[in-house]
Amino acid sequence: MDQLEYLSLEPDNFLSEMVESIWMVKNHNDEKREGIVVPDGKIDLFLFLGEDEDFEIFISGICTGPVIKPPFPRSTMFAISFYPIAAEYIFKQSFAGLKDNKQILSPDYWGFCKSDMADFEQFYRRACNVIKMKVEKKIDERKKNLFELIYLSKGETTVEELSQKVSWSSRQINRYFNTWLGVSLKSYINIIRFSNSLKQLKKGDFYPELNYGDQSHFIREVKKFAGVKPTILNKNENDRFIQLSLISET
Repeated sequence: MDQLEYLSLEPDNFLSEMVESIWMVKNHNDEKREGIVVPDGKIDLFLFLGEDEDFEIFISGICTGPVIKPPFPRSTMFAISFYPIAAEYIFKQSFAGLKDNKQILSPDYWGFCKSDMADFEQFYRRACNVIKMKVEKKIDERKKNLFELIYLSKGETTVEELSQKVSWSSRQINRYFNTWLGVSLKSYINIIRFSNSLKQLKKGDFYPELNYGDQSHFIREVKKFAGVKPTILNKNENDRFIQLSLISET
């Protein structure tokens, strides 16, 4: 059996603009090894059940560098990965204070509880229903278009290009990003570009496929977001880079 069992489901269409995925990871390993999570531009809500049946719900904001996760042997984690626009339209709160940080929530947050960890598909259905009830207004078209363009470009774009395409000044866009997420639009674009480079790094392709200036620039950006050189990230010894371990080989 693989040490990490992973399953990810897309949300239904109603939530697809605000929720990227609902997923689970089960760690079947007994060893107590730290893991590393690299930036992916998402806000994540986690339900965690440890080997001693300890249960916790926590949420993390946008990460701008590698985050070391404590060992989690024999554990199960359910998670909901939100696009940043969910800060305004689902959570209705700023995540600027949670940049590179997490917040422990009450064990009954949003009505979730320990028993939800027994069945992932049931959790998935419940999570979709709970989130739908949080949506109270339609997404502003400029914001909707802005995020669509960022993801379609895989980070191969500029603040100026985005500003022109959505008819929203770069100053106002940056104010929005800093207010709700604690990062600038340029920083966020760079995170998305790095995240979209992980698949090629897993394959062992160290020449940038996206619009990095040159290979040296690519290496610097990988070290900034992952904390290591591309070759070390590719080796991924002991599956310590969790997202890389979960990327499909195909």
